[in-house]
Amino acid sequence: MATILVVDDETNIVNLVSLYLKADGYQVVAASGGRQALDAFHAHAPDLIVLDLMLPGIDGWEVCQRIRQESQVPVIMLTARTDDVDKIVGLELGADDYLVKPFNPRELLARIKAVLRRTEQSISLKSAAKTMKIGEINIDVERREVRVQGKLVALRAKEFDLLLAFATNLGFVLSREQLLTNVWGYEFYGDTRTVDVHVAHLREKLKQADVNIETVWGIGYKLVSPDRP
Repeated sequence: MATILVVDDETNIVNLVSLYLKADGYQVVAASGGRQALDAFHAHAPDLIVLDLMLPGIDGWEVCQRIRQESQVPVIMLTARTDDVDKIVGLELGADDYLVKPFNPRELLARIKAVLRRTEQSISLKSAAKTMKIGEINIDVERREVRVQGKLVALRAKEFDLLLAFATNLGFVLSREQLLTNVWGYEFYGDTRTVDVHVAHLREKLKQADVNIETVWGIGYKLVSPDRP
């Protein structure tokens, strides 16, 4: 069963989350601060991290950034903040999901399972297809590298996953809700703006290519190429 690293400086939250996770068969490692979280990450190689933002010492934002420099382990952020900007920034830093306190531990458990399922599906996809070529875009699935006209394009983790979702559904429209579920790994809870933000960034980075991410008004987006309208 998967190992979950739970990082929060509130002991009652750590105990509550750990109780639910252990009851569902997960192994749990706990940390109460940013430095301790990084040490636990390196020592235990968890399959997923539940990460509070407001931590003593190194905060959750920096912890996430440091982890993303060396790993794509799924991260679910916890915070008392309700600002949508904070949510989008957290997702752009590489978080896979975002939950506002106070939260229902059953909902957290459901999101953990959804993110882990998405991660397993991504691994299966990597095994099935090592490389993909769409127009002038070359995608190395195994190395998570993208080249346009032979030049390497730096994509964030979620931008790569988003491109991969479009590439594997070339020419088909994907709704924002589908993208949230397939890329971010959780069910639709009412906020699709993060999809629009990531699509805008991805379009900018792929603007030299002969492919296009088209907006299908009222529905979502689709990737089109010269040989597949």
